[in-house]
Amino acid sequence: MTYRPRRLRFGIFVAPFHAIGDNPTLALERDMELIEFAERLDFDEAWIGEHHSAGAEIIGSPDLFIAGVAPRTHRIRLGTGVVSLSYHNPFIVADRMAQLDHQTRGRIMFGVGPGQLPGDAFMMGVSPARQRAMMEESIEAIIPLLEGEAVTVDRGWFKLDDARLQVLPYQEPRMEMAITCTWTPNGPKLAGQHGLSMLSVAATTSKGFAALPDHWRICEQVAGEHGRSVDRASWRVVAPIHVAPTREEAFADLCENIMPFITYLRAVGGKPMHDALGGIETPEQAVKLWATEGIGTFGVLKYGTPDDAAKAVEDLLDQSGGFGRFLLLAHNAANWQATQRSYELFARHVFPRFQHSDRRLQSQEHAFENHEKFIGAMLDAFSQTLDQHKDLLNPGPSDQEGDAS
Repeated sequence: MTYRPRRLRFGIFVAPFHAIGDNPTLALERDMELIEFAERLDFDEAWIGEHHSAGAEIIGSPDLFIAGVAPRTHRIRLGTGVVSLSYHNPFIVADRMAQLDHQTRGRIMFGVGPGQLPGDAFMMGVSPARQRAMMEESIEAIIPLLEGEAVTVDRGWFKLDDARLQVLPYQEPRMEMAITCTWTPNGPKLAGQHGLSMLSVAATTSKGFAALPDHWRICEQVAGEHGRSVDRASWRVVAPIHVAPTREEAFADLCENIMPFITYLRAVGGKPMHDALGGIETPEQAVKLWATEGIGTFGVLKYGTPDDAAKAVEDLLDQSGGFGRFLLLAHNAANWQATQRSYELFARHVFPRFQHSDRRLQSQEHAFENHEKFIGAMLDAFSQTLDQHKDLLNPGPSDQEGDAS
Protein backbone atom coordinates (compact mmCIF):
# COMPACT_ATOMS: atom_id res chain seq x y z
CA MET A 1 0.00 0.00 0.00
CA THR A 2 1.40 3.38 -1.02
CA TYR A 3 2.11 5.81 1.81
CA ARG A 4 0.11 9.01 1.34
CA PRO A 5 0.93 11.95 3.59
CA ARG A 6 -1.99 14.07 4.74
CA ARG A 7 -0.31 16.96 2.94
CA LEU A 8 2.43 16.26 0.40
CA ARG A 9 5.08 18.98 0.66
CA PHE A 10 6.61 20.61 -2.40
CA GLY A 11 9.94 22.31 -3.03
CA ILE A 12 12.55 23.18 -5.63
CA PHE A 13 16.07 21.91 -6.21
CA VAL A 14 18.34 24.70 -7.48
CA ALA A 15 21.69 23.40 -8.75
CA PRO A 16 21.53 25.87 -10.69
CA PHE A 17 22.15 25.68 -14.47
CA HIS A 18 23.05 28.89 -16.31
CA ALA A 19 24.18 29.46 -19.88
CA ILE A 20 27.84 30.43 -20.24
CA GLY A 21 26.89 33.79 -21.74
CA ASP A 22 24.71 34.80 -18.79
CA ASN A 23 25.91 37.58 -16.49
CA PRO A 24 26.78 35.57 -13.33
CA THR A 25 25.80 38.44 -11.04
CA LEU A 26 22.34 38.66 -12.56
CA ALA A 27 22.05 34.87 -12.77
CA LEU A 28 22.58 34.55 -9.01
CA GLU A 29 20.05 37.32 -8.45
CA ARG A 30 17.54 35.43 -10.58
CA ASP A 31 18.12 32.29 -8.46
CA MET A 32 17.25 34.30 -5.36
CA GLU A 33 14.18 35.75 -7.08
CA LEU A 34 13.07 32.22 -7.95
CA ILE A 35 13.16 31.21 -4.29
CA GLU A 36 11.26 34.37 -3.29
CA PHE A 37 8.68 33.59 -5.98
CA ALA A 38 8.41 29.98 -4.82
CA GLU A 39 7.68 31.13 -1.28
CA ARG A 40 4.87 33.39 -2.51
CA LEU A 41 3.40 30.36 -4.28
CA ASP A 42 3.47 28.39 -0.99
CA PHE A 43 6.34 26.04 -1.85
CA ASP A 44 7.64 24.55 1.38
CA GLU A 45 11.39 24.35 0.75
CA ALA A 46 14.32 25.07 -1.57
CA TRP A 47 17.63 23.23 -1.88
CA ILE A 48 20.79 24.86 -3.25
CA GLY A 49 23.77 23.01 -4.72
CA GLU A 50 27.57 23.24 -4.50
CA HIS A 51 29.73 23.08 -7.63
CA HIS A 52 33.11 24.52 -8.59
CA SER A 53 33.77 23.83 -12.27
CA ALA A 54 32.37 23.59 -15.82
CA GLY A 55 30.80 27.05 -15.81
CA ALA A 56 27.04 26.33 -15.56
CA GLU A 57 26.37 25.45 -11.90
CA ILE A 58 27.79 28.65 -10.47
CA ILE A 59 26.92 28.43 -6.78
CA GLY A 60 30.12 27.41 -5.00
CA SER A 61 28.81 27.88 -1.46
CA PRO A 62 25.19 26.91 -0.72
CA ASP A 63 25.47 28.15 2.86
CA LEU A 64 26.66 31.58 1.67
CA PHE A 65 23.81 31.71 -0.86
CA ILE A 66 21.30 30.73 1.83
CA ALA A 67 22.62 33.48 4.11
CA GLY A 68 21.89 35.92 1.28
CA VAL A 69 18.40 34.72 0.40
CA ALA A 70 17.19 34.07 3.96
CA PRO A 71 16.50 37.76 4.81
CA ARG A 72 14.50 38.06 1.58
CA THR A 73 12.16 35.23 2.63
CA HIS A 74 10.16 34.48 5.75
CA ARG A 75 8.75 30.95 5.81
CA ILE A 76 10.29 28.72 3.16
CA ARG A 77 12.84 26.24 4.51
CA LEU A 78 16.32 26.35 2.97
CA GLY A 79 18.62 23.39 2.44
CA THR A 80 22.13 22.71 1.20
CA GLY A 81 21.63 20.48 -1.81
CA VAL A 82 24.27 19.41 -1.07
CA VAL A 83 27.48 20.23 0.82
CA SER A 84 30.16 18.08 -0.84
CA LEU A 85 31.73 16.68 2.30
CA SER A 86 34.90 15.34 0.68
CA TYR A 87 35.99 18.93 -0.04
CA HIS A 88 35.74 20.28 3.51
CA ASN A 89 36.94 19.85 7.06
CA PRO A 90 33.89 18.44 8.90
CA PHE A 91 34.39 20.71 11.91
CA ILE A 92 34.13 23.83 9.75
CA VAL A 93 31.06 22.42 7.99
CA ALA A 94 29.30 21.69 11.29
CA ASP A 95 30.21 25.09 12.74
CA ARG A 96 28.91 26.97 9.69
CA MET A 97 25.66 25.03 9.57
CA ALA A 98 25.01 25.69 13.26
CA GLN A 99 25.58 29.42 12.71
CA LEU A 100 23.33 29.45 9.64
CA ASP A 101 20.60 27.70 11.61
CA HIS A 102 20.63 30.56 14.11
CA GLN A 103 20.66 33.24 11.40
CA THR A 104 17.54 31.71 9.82
CA ARG A 105 15.81 30.92 13.13
CA GLY A 106 15.77 27.21 12.41
CA ARG A 107 14.83 27.14 8.73
CA ILE A 108 17.90 25.12 7.73
CA MET A 109 18.02 21.62 6.26
CA PHE A 110 21.50 20.11 5.98
CA GLY A 111 21.92 18.08 2.80
CA VAL A 112 25.19 16.21 2.27
CA GLY A 113 26.87 14.21 -0.49
CA PRO A 114 30.30 13.10 -1.70
CA GLY A 115 30.66 15.67 -4.52
CA GLN A 116 29.26 15.31 -8.02
CA LEU A 117 31.54 16.88 -10.63
CA PRO A 118 34.85 15.02 -11.13
CA GLY A 119 36.45 18.29 -12.23
CA ASP A 120 35.85 19.69 -8.75
CA ALA A 121 37.54 16.71 -7.11
CA PHE A 122 40.59 16.76 -9.39
CA MET A 123 41.20 20.46 -8.80
CA MET A 124 41.34 19.82 -5.05
CA GLY A 125 43.43 16.69 -5.29
CA VAL A 126 40.58 14.43 -4.16
CA SER A 127 40.40 10.97 -5.69
CA PRO A 128 36.88 10.22 -7.01
CA ALA A 129 37.39 6.65 -5.80
CA ARG A 130 37.73 7.93 -2.22
CA GLN A 131 34.89 10.46 -2.16
CA ARG A 132 32.17 8.21 -0.76
CA ALA A 133 34.40 6.85 1.97
CA MET A 134 35.42 10.42 2.83
CA MET A 135 31.76 11.42 3.03
CA GLU A 136 31.06 8.59 5.48
CA GLU A 137 34.03 9.57 7.64
CA SER A 138 32.89 13.18 7.64
CA ILE A 139 29.33 12.27 8.63
CA GLU A 140 30.66 10.21 11.54
CA ALA A 141 32.35 13.36 12.87
CA ILE A 142 29.67 15.93 12.02
CA ILE A 143 26.72 14.22 13.74
CA PRO A 144 28.29 14.04 17.22
CA LEU A 145 29.61 17.60 16.83
CA LEU A 146 26.11 18.90 16.10
CA GLU A 147 24.80 16.92 19.09
CA GLY A 148 27.24 18.68 21.42
CA GLU A 149 29.86 15.96 21.81
CA ALA A 150 33.63 16.37 21.81
CA VAL A 151 35.25 14.55 18.90
CA THR A 152 38.78 13.22 18.59
CA VAL A 153 39.57 11.40 15.36
CA ASP A 154 42.33 11.14 12.76
CA ARG A 155 41.24 10.13 9.28
CA GLY A 156 44.39 11.23 7.50
CA TRP A 157 42.67 13.80 5.31
CA PHE A 158 41.30 15.52 8.43
CA LYS A 159 42.14 15.41 12.12
CA LEU A 160 40.07 16.62 15.10
CA ASP A 161 41.54 16.92 18.59
CA ASP A 162 38.92 17.23 21.34
CA ALA A 163 36.88 19.32 18.88
CA ARG A 164 33.56 20.76 20.06
CA LEU A 165 31.18 23.42 18.77
CA GLN A 166 30.91 26.56 20.84
CA VAL A 167 27.33 27.11 19.58
CA LEU A 168 24.91 24.27 18.85
CA PRO A 169 22.19 24.50 16.17
CA TYR A 170 19.07 26.56 16.78
CA GLN A 171 16.78 23.59 16.05
CA GLU A 172 16.04 21.02 18.70
CA PRO A 173 16.33 18.15 19.17
CA ARG A 174 18.22 17.80 15.88
CA MET A 175 18.81 19.73 12.68
CA GLU A 176 17.45 17.66 9.80
CA MET A 177 20.18 16.03 7.73
CA ALA A 178 19.56 14.49 4.32
CA ILE A 179 21.87 12.38 2.19
CA THR A 180 21.81 12.41 -1.59
CA CYS A 181 20.84 9.14 -3.29
CA THR A 182 21.08 8.07 -6.93
CA TRP A 183 20.56 4.38 -7.76
CA THR A 184 23.24 2.68 -5.65
CA PRO A 185 22.52 1.31 -2.14
CA ASN A 186 25.19 3.52 -0.56
CA GLY A 187 22.98 6.53 0.20
CA PRO A 188 20.03 4.57 1.63
CA LYS A 189 22.43 2.50 3.75
CA LEU A 190 24.02 5.60 5.29
CA ALA A 191 20.64 7.24 5.79
CA GLY A 192 19.40 4.23 7.72
CA GLN A 193 22.62 3.83 9.70
CA HIS A 194 22.50 7.41 11.00
CA GLY A 195 18.75 8.07 10.91
CA LEU A 196 19.03 10.65 8.11
CA SER A 197 16.54 11.69 5.45
CA MET A 198 16.99 10.61 1.83
CA LEU A 199 17.25 13.05 -1.09
CA SER A 200 16.68 11.03 -4.29
CA VAL A 201 18.06 13.23 -7.06
CA ALA A 202 17.96 10.67 -9.91
CA ALA A 203 14.46 9.31 -9.39
CA THR A 204 13.36 9.59 -13.03
CA THR A 205 16.39 7.87 -14.53
CA SER A 206 15.68 4.27 -15.52
CA LYS A 207 18.01 2.92 -12.81
CA GLY A 208 16.91 5.42 -10.18
CA PHE A 209 13.21 4.81 -10.81
CA ALA A 210 13.67 1.04 -10.60
CA ALA A 211 15.67 1.37 -7.36
CA LEU A 212 13.15 3.50 -5.44
CA PRO A 213 11.36 0.64 -3.62
CA ASP A 214 14.68 -1.03 -2.75
CA HIS A 215 16.05 2.26 -1.44
CA TRP A 216 13.34 2.57 1.17
CA ARG A 217 13.61 -1.11 2.08
CA ILE A 218 17.38 -0.80 2.59
CA CYS A 219 17.06 2.44 4.55
CA GLU A 220 14.41 1.03 6.89
CA GLN A 221 16.21 -2.29 7.36
CA VAL A 222 19.58 -0.72 8.19
CA ALA A 223 17.91 1.80 10.51
CA GLY A 224 16.39 -1.06 12.48
CA GLU A 225 19.74 -2.81 12.72
CA HIS A 226 21.29 0.34 14.24
CA GLY A 227 18.41 1.24 16.53
CA ARG A 228 17.44 4.26 14.42
CA SER A 229 14.08 5.39 13.12
CA VAL A 230 13.33 6.74 9.65
CA ASP A 231 10.16 8.28 8.29
CA ARG A 232 8.84 8.32 4.72
CA ALA A 233 7.51 11.82 5.41
CA SER A 234 11.07 13.18 5.22
CA TRP A 235 11.99 11.31 2.01
CA ARG A 236 12.43 13.74 -0.90
CA VAL A 237 12.22 12.85 -4.57
CA VAL A 238 13.48 15.19 -7.32
CA ALA A 239 12.20 15.35 -10.93
CA PRO A 240 12.47 17.76 -13.88
CA ILE A 241 9.01 19.07 -14.85
CA HIS A 242 7.77 21.97 -16.95
CA VAL A 243 4.12 23.02 -17.08
CA ALA A 244 2.14 25.19 -19.50
CA PRO A 245 -1.54 25.47 -20.47
CA THR A 246 -0.96 22.98 -23.32
CA ARG A 247 1.67 20.38 -24.17
CA GLU A 248 2.53 22.30 -27.32
CA GLU A 249 3.26 25.47 -25.33
CA ALA A 250 5.35 23.54 -22.81
CA PHE A 251 7.40 22.00 -25.62
CA ALA A 252 7.96 25.43 -27.21
CA ASP A 253 9.00 26.92 -23.84
CA LEU A 254 11.71 24.28 -23.39
CA CYS A 255 13.05 24.64 -26.92
CA GLU A 256 13.94 28.27 -26.23
CA ASN A 257 16.81 27.73 -23.75
CA ILE A 258 17.66 24.03 -23.73
CA MET A 259 20.74 24.07 -25.98
CA PRO A 260 23.12 25.69 -23.41
CA PHE A 261 22.10 22.87 -21.06
CA ILE A 262 23.00 20.28 -23.72
CA THR A 263 26.37 22.00 -24.32
CA TYR A 264 27.09 21.85 -20.58
CA LEU A 265 26.25 18.15 -20.36
CA ARG A 266 28.51 17.38 -23.29
CA ALA A 267 31.32 19.12 -21.41
CA VAL A 268 30.94 17.22 -18.13
CA GLY A 269 29.43 13.90 -19.16
CA GLY A 270 32.37 12.18 -20.81
CA LYS A 271 32.08 9.69 -23.66
CA PRO A 272 28.68 8.23 -22.61
CA MET A 273 27.12 11.69 -22.71
CA HIS A 274 28.91 12.55 -25.94
CA ASP A 275 27.48 9.39 -27.50
CA ALA A 276 23.98 10.04 -26.17
CA LEU A 277 23.93 13.68 -27.30
CA GLY A 278 26.08 13.34 -30.39
CA GLY A 279 23.17 13.45 -32.82
CA ILE A 280 21.43 16.39 -31.16
CA GLU A 281 21.49 19.39 -33.49
CA THR A 282 18.23 21.21 -32.74
CA PRO A 283 16.34 22.20 -29.58
CA GLU A 284 13.40 20.07 -30.69
CA GLN A 285 15.61 16.98 -30.81
CA ALA A 286 17.01 17.79 -27.38
CA VAL A 287 13.61 18.16 -25.73
CA LYS A 288 12.31 14.96 -27.31
CA LEU A 289 15.38 13.02 -26.14
CA TRP A 290 15.10 14.34 -22.59
CA ALA A 291 11.38 13.58 -22.46
CA THR A 292 11.72 10.00 -23.74
CA GLU A 293 15.10 8.46 -22.90
CA GLY A 294 16.23 10.96 -20.28
CA ILE A 295 19.61 12.67 -19.96
CA GLY A 296 22.23 11.36 -17.53
CA THR A 297 21.42 11.68 -13.83
CA PHE A 298 18.67 14.21 -14.63
CA GLY A 299 16.39 11.41 -15.76
CA VAL A 300 13.31 11.83 -17.91
CA LEU A 301 11.73 15.27 -18.23
CA LYS A 302 7.96 15.50 -17.93
CA TYR A 303 6.45 18.45 -19.78
CA GLY A 304 2.85 19.30 -20.48
CA THR A 305 -0.26 20.39 -18.61
CA PRO A 306 -0.92 20.30 -14.85
CA ASP A 307 -2.65 16.95 -15.46
CA ASP A 308 0.58 15.57 -16.95
CA ALA A 309 2.59 16.91 -14.01
CA ALA A 310 0.21 15.40 -11.46
CA LYS A 311 0.47 12.03 -13.17
CA ALA A 312 4.28 12.21 -12.97
CA VAL A 313 4.04 12.75 -9.20
CA GLU A 314 1.51 9.92 -8.89
CA ASP A 315 3.77 7.53 -10.81
CA LEU A 316 6.69 8.28 -8.49
CA LEU A 317 4.52 7.83 -5.40
CA ASP A 318 3.27 4.48 -6.66
CA GLN A 319 6.73 3.25 -7.68
CA SER A 320 8.45 4.27 -4.45
CA GLY A 321 5.71 3.19 -2.07
CA GLY A 322 5.30 6.80 -0.98
CA PHE A 323 7.31 9.80 0.15
CA GLY A 324 6.57 13.05 1.95
CA ARG A 325 8.19 15.71 -0.24
CA PHE A 326 8.48 16.30 -3.97
CA LEU A 327 11.07 18.68 -5.45
CA LEU A 328 11.01 20.30 -8.89
CA LEU A 329 14.43 20.44 -10.55
CA ALA A 330 15.14 24.07 -11.52
CA HIS A 331 16.36 23.27 -15.05
CA ASN A 332 16.38 26.79 -16.59
CA ALA A 333 15.52 25.32 -19.99
CA ALA A 334 12.69 27.87 -20.35
CA ASN A 335 12.90 31.65 -20.13
CA TRP A 336 12.07 33.50 -16.93
CA GLN A 337 8.47 34.33 -17.83
CA ALA A 338 7.71 30.74 -18.89
CA THR A 339 9.43 29.43 -15.77
CA GLN A 340 7.28 31.61 -13.53
CA ARG A 341 4.15 30.49 -15.35
CA SER A 342 5.18 26.85 -14.94
CA TYR A 343 5.70 27.20 -11.20
CA GLU A 344 2.41 29.06 -10.75
CA LEU A 345 0.43 26.50 -12.72
CA PHE A 346 2.04 23.74 -10.70
CA ALA A 347 1.23 25.45 -7.40
CA ARG A 348 -2.34 26.32 -8.38
CA HIS A 349 -3.38 23.08 -10.02
CA VAL A 350 -1.03 20.29 -8.87
CA PHE A 351 -0.57 21.12 -5.18
CA PRO A 352 -4.31 20.76 -4.36
CA ARG A 353 -4.46 17.23 -5.77
CA PHE A 354 -2.11 16.10 -3.01
CA GLN A 355 -3.22 18.50 -0.27
CA HIS A 356 -6.82 17.93 0.89
CA SER A 357 -8.53 18.60 -2.45
CA ASP A 358 -10.74 15.60 -1.65
CA ARG A 359 -12.20 17.48 1.33
CA ARG A 360 -13.36 20.36 -0.87
CA LEU A 361 -14.79 17.94 -3.41
CA GLN A 362 -16.60 16.01 -0.67
CA SER A 363 -18.03 19.26 0.65
CA GLN A 364 -19.27 20.24 -2.79
CA GLU A 365 -20.78 16.78 -3.39
CA HIS A 366 -22.45 16.88 0.04
CA ALA A 367 -24.01 20.25 -0.83
CA PHE A 368 -25.28 18.89 -4.16
CA GLU A 369 -26.68 15.69 -2.69
CA ASN A 370 -28.60 17.64 -0.04
CA HIS A 371 -29.50 20.73 -2.03
CA GLU A 372 -33.23 20.09 -1.93
CA LYS A 373 -33.21 19.80 1.85
CA PHE A 374 -30.87 22.78 2.33
CA ILE A 375 -32.58 25.09 -0.18
CA GLY A 376 -36.03 23.97 0.96
CA ALA A 377 -35.21 24.86 4.56
CA MET A 378 -33.88 28.24 3.48
CA LEU A 379 -37.02 29.03 1.44
CA ASP A 380 -39.22 27.97 4.35
CA ALA A 381 -37.29 30.35 6.58
CA PHE A 382 -37.83 33.19 4.08
CA SER A 383 -41.52 32.40 3.93
CA GLN A 384 -41.87 32.42 7.72
CA THR A 385 -40.03 35.73 7.94
CA LEU A 386 -42.33 37.28 5.35
CA ASP A 387 -45.37 36.03 7.27
CA GLN A 388 -44.04 37.53 10.51
CA HIS A 389 -43.60 40.94 8.91
CA LYS A 390 -46.51 41.04 6.47
CA ASP A 391 -48.01 44.08 8.28
CA LEU A 392 -44.91 46.07 7.40
CA LEU A 393 -45.04 44.95 3.79
CA ASN A 394 -48.84 45.50 3.41
CA PRO A 395 -49.79 48.56 5.51
CA GLY A 396 -53.45 49.08 6.55
CA PRO A 397 -55.66 52.14 5.78
CA SER A 398 -54.56 54.12 8.85
CA ASP A 399 -50.92 53.72 7.91
CA GLN A 400 -51.63 54.89 4.37
CA GLU A 401 -53.52 58.01 5.62
CA GLY A 402 -50.65 58.82 7.95
CA ASP A 403 -48.25 58.65 5.09
CA ALA A 404 -50.44 60.96 3.00
CA SER A 405 -50.51 63.61 5.73
